[in-house]
Amino acid sequence: MKSLVKTFAAATLIAVSTFAMAAEGPGFKSAKANINLSTADLALDHYVAVTTEGESAGVEQLFAEDFNQKIQSSNAQSHSRDAVVKALKKQKGEKLNCTVTTNIIEESVDYMIAKVILKFEDFTKTDLVTLERVGNEWKVSKSINSYK
Repeated sequence: MKSLVKTFAAATLIAVSTFAMAAEGPGFKSAKANINLSTADLALDHYVAVTTEGESAGVEQLFAEDFNQKIQSSNAQSHSRDAVVKALKKQKGEKLNCTVTTNIIEESVDYMIAKVILKFEDFTKTDLVTLERVGNEWKVSKSINSYK
């Protein structure tokens, strides 16, 4: 009788823990992280981390709803917020082999324009980034890229 009770207790424990894990889902521990974007500098630093170091936490939080990206070249391109977020999520963990220089061009209480220069071995990418205050957070609202 004691072994029957132990068997039922073990089976119940296994069932309860299985249901608990299933309720959490596969990505539960990596749920959306809330990134501190309370200043323009923090938002710019996070933007650089997302675009160059493969950081994926808070990607959706970083970009404004009306964000767009333009690439200036012989084949000019434009990308929506959703396309950029999707591409950056695919680059999770991938670090670019470049040196990064950041210069603030203009800054006010509600917006900032920064120049982010990524110097690779064979070319340079210049990214003009516009950040705006949205409520209590700073968001990237525009990015214009050029290559040399």
